[in-house]
Amino acid sequence: MASIPIDDMAHHQTTLDLEPKDMFDYSKRSQWLRAAVLGANDGLVSTASIMMGVGAVKKDMKAMILTGFAGLVAGACSMAIGEFVSVYSQLDIEVAQMKRDFNRRDIAKDEINNLPNPWQAAAASALAFALGAIVPLLVVSFVRPYRMRILAVVVVVTIALPVFGWLGAVLGRAPTVKPTIRLVVGGWVAMGITYGLTMLIGSKGIN
Repeated sequence: MASIPIDDMAHHQTTLDLEPKDMFDYSKRSQWLRAAVLGANDGLVSTASIMMGVGAVKKDMKAMILTGFAGLVAGACSMAIGEFVSVYSQLDIEVAQMKRDFNRRDIAKDEINNLPNPWQAAAASALAFALGAIVPLLVVSFVRPYRMRILAVVVVVTIALPVFGWLGAVLGRAPTVKPTIRLVVGGWVAMGITYGLTMLIGSKGIN
């Protein structure tokens, strides 16, 4: 009987040990994960920026809350519709390509199930946007002093953005540092520009 070299046995054992960990294809998460992370980030930054823009010219807490709530509803609907249309277009393209590749008129349902899901992407995006937008809304609702209210929005966004960035990177098994830094810096820039330009326009007066 021929013996199996020890090196081959070790290599075979290592391969078997690694297979359970590497079986899952994390790229399958990419579609809904991208939509969810983008939605949460957009909900947090855009809602906070809008509220700070209003706060730059009007110190009324009620005005900031109503503006933020309107931004939450409009943004969630917009994100859902945008993701649905975008992913559906991608789905149509991929199905058409599969038909050309396999020279078939129809594609089996189980084959389509493995392609990007427009409804899943839309739902993930809308829900994530709402969850992100609710964060600055809650902060503004409980902080009455004007200056503390503006500062609280900046602080909570600075804390929440790294959480969203880290969560998205971990779920997708991607590096965590760079995405987190991009989100935080991008959030600061968006809030700063919105606050500054709104204050500038408000100081000039609008008739």
